[in-house]
Amino acid sequence: MTKKTGKPNVTIVGGGMITRIQVLPSIYQLQRVGVISDISITALNAAPLKVLAEDEMLCKGFAGQRFTPYPDFRKVAPDENFPELFKDVVSAMEPRNIVVTAVPDHLHYPMIKFALEQDQHVLTVKPLVLSYAQAVEIEKLAWERGLFVGVEYHKRFDDRSLMARKAYRAGRFGEFRLGTARLHECWYYRHSNFQNWMTCENSDSFSYIGCHYTDLVSFITGLMPHRVSVAGIAEKYPNGKKGFLWTDARVTWGNGAIMNVQNSLSYPDDAPTGNDQGMTMYCQGDDIGAMIFHDDKYRGVKHSYISKGEGAGETIFAEPSPDYFKMIPTVGGGLAPVGYGYRSIATIIRAACGIEEKTAGITGEKALAARRTLIKEIDDEGLIATPANSAYNELVMEAGRLSILNDGREVEIEYGENAGVKFREYGR
Repeated sequence: MTKKTGKPNVTIVGGGMITRIQVLPSIYQLQRVGVISDISITALNAAPLKVLAEDEMLCKGFAGQRFTPYPDFRKVAPDENFPELFKDVVSAMEPRNIVVTAVPDHLHYPMIKFALEQDQHVLTVKPLVLSYAQAVEIEKLAWERGLFVGVEYHKRFDDRSLMARKAYRAGRFGEFRLGTARLHECWYYRHSNFQNWMTCENSDSFSYIGCHYTDLVSFITGLMPHRVSVAGIAEKYPNGKKGFLWTDARVTWGNGAIMNVQNSLSYPDDAPTGNDQGMTMYCQGDDIGAMIFHDDKYRGVKHSYISKGEGAGETIFAEPSPDYFKMIPTVGGGLAPVGYGYRSIATIIRAACGIEEKTAGITGEKALAARRTLIKEIDDEGLIATPANSAYNELVMEAGRLSILNDGREVEIEYGENAGVKFREYGR
């Protein structure tokens, strides 16, 4: 895959819901403003690629912009599977372009590793992987090759989160002590492709959804999670497979603070908001209390339409969020994405582009050293999640999976050279 310009090409691996509603429109916008060049999308089969190519909002919003589909939905049967095709597509890319992984959680590791082995920068939807050892392996592989890996925890780029981080680290909240968070996705998720992969043996509601808020607590406070307990309720999807569709987690932090996180695929489809989410953190100073309260469900907008939209979960009365991701009219025609979902992807893509731009014309060991310096600066800044600065999330994922598969038994996280997780031992 040869660049038409000096800008990087982007290959998206995965053609599902998150690609349609957030990833592809964000990448299209970055192409529109000249940040990136050509776009390719590869998926297991052609069916989702046809949906993306014919999506009314994408066609209206980005008239004239297209992606190259692999497999080509115009030439193959929609349900014919090509499980290894992503390797052919990524290996054909010139070095140090960008691969975006937007696939189920348990597929992240092999795809990210393969992209790095082909000398590609990587943006991945969260979580990075499901085990700490895999996160460390990815960090080392990327460092050896001078490649950037950014994890798309988009709540980090919500202005509310950045405001809280700034104020907390300036000492204005004192110390976090007790909190609760929730993120319940709509019921219709049970009828989507989730029922094929978010099953008991692969993932759960806490791993997929709750990781947003466990990451956010560390992002805001700088505290590290030390103990995790996750209770899950397993139920059948419409296709008969079982998943932990309801979870309740308790995360204890290094200073003894406790955060409760509840997640599920249960929010009523006919309710006016797209999901139910929010966070409260109670803090203490010198004989004084403090609080961080984010009601992420209500964003101050109420609409009453004359009919329902065609998408799943559309309602006549709606309270839409303008903050995560919306497509709005833009000067010059078409639609443009706004919100922290777009800002998150744009920031990570621009970071990868910046590394290449700042090291252009340098070769060999000097180029590698220069890229490593830039990557280290991003790691240390801590705004973009990377394997080096956010692998605690993988420890939480690993601890959470161990706990939920053992009836909620409490699991400890150990840091240091032999970082890992183990069941908590109680004194007799």
